[in-house]
Amino acid sequence: MIRKFISKYSGFLRSLKIVYIVNNYLNKNKLVRNKSIYEKYGLEKSIFSSIGKKDFVSTSSDIPWLDKEDGFRQLAVHPDYNDLSPELKTAINNFIDKGFIILKGFYSDKEINALNTEVERLKKSGTVDFNYTGKKIMESFKYSEMINKDFFRNPRLLSLLNFLMGKNIVPFHTINFIQGSEQKAHSDSIHMTTEPEGYLIAAWTALEATHDNNGPLFYYPESHKLPYITCQDYDSGNNRWLIGNNSYKKYEDRIEELIKEKNLKKEYFFAEPGDVFIWHANLLHGGDPIKKEGLTRKSMVAHYFCEDVICYHEISQRPALIPDVE
Repeated sequence: MIRKFISKYSGFLRSLKIVYIVNNYLNKNKLVRNKSIYEKYGLEKSIFSSIGKKDFVSTSSDIPWLDKEDGFRQLAVHPDYNDLSPELKTAINNFIDKGFIILKGFYSDKEINALNTEVERLKKSGTVDFNYTGKKIMESFKYSEMINKDFFRNPRLLSLLNFLMGKNIVPFHTINFIQGSEQKAHSDSIHMTTEPEGYLIAAWTALEATHDNNGPLFYYPESHKLPYITCQDYDSGNNRWLIGNNSYKKYEDRIEELIKEKNLKKEYFFAEPGDVFIWHANLLHGGDPIKKEGLTRKSMVAHYFCEDVICYHEISQRPALIPDVE
């Protein structure tokens, strides 16, 4: 399967758009839904073609409700808002203002232990493995009913995400980490992109404690309010045939410049097992370097698109393949 090859291979072929286009044809059943959505937003492209920000003549004004200038006012008059606990109201206000929500102890120790045991079982059996990064275990939810039902599609979590987005969310994928990602600052929107912008959200779950030495999650409060960076905003090298040599490295360099330009302040999330960190599609975040060799920092991140929007990947210039696992 070409998709598995793409997941494991890190060489030149990953930069060829034709590889992804062939994969699109092989996944026609997951892309047919895009026909009507493309028409809705005036995108005149084949559902099998490459797709990027450059293909949109203008950006839709239909942004998530809490991203609008009157987001706080709309929140205050929402019929469900008054029924929320004071703690959750504060958290949602923080999401509008700072771009993230911290849910302490969202999962119990028993639940976290069960998830860690399940991931280890999947690894030992060879059912899942690290992708080309050597860091990420992709889509464990597809191979475990427990991960899918109890975590990826946890009803309490989905209810909150639906409320935050103002649209029904669509579970997209999971990434499990055994060690810290050590990933430089980035916005998820460069990897998982939507038109209109902003209809993506992520939930990161701590599966063990994080501290200074094991590569804690970091983030930049209020960075979600910055303009979305796309391949049009730096020298990506993207053209008709290629996604561009070192496109992602050049993106990371542009983000570093932006952090300095805006004098953004870095903060850390020192989590305990069961804590959940929800972040906005455009919040800049990453993982610190691991200071002590061999330390683990087990975690799982889940990404969610929204219904009735165009979903694609700006870096690889391909439409998103929405899974049909229920």
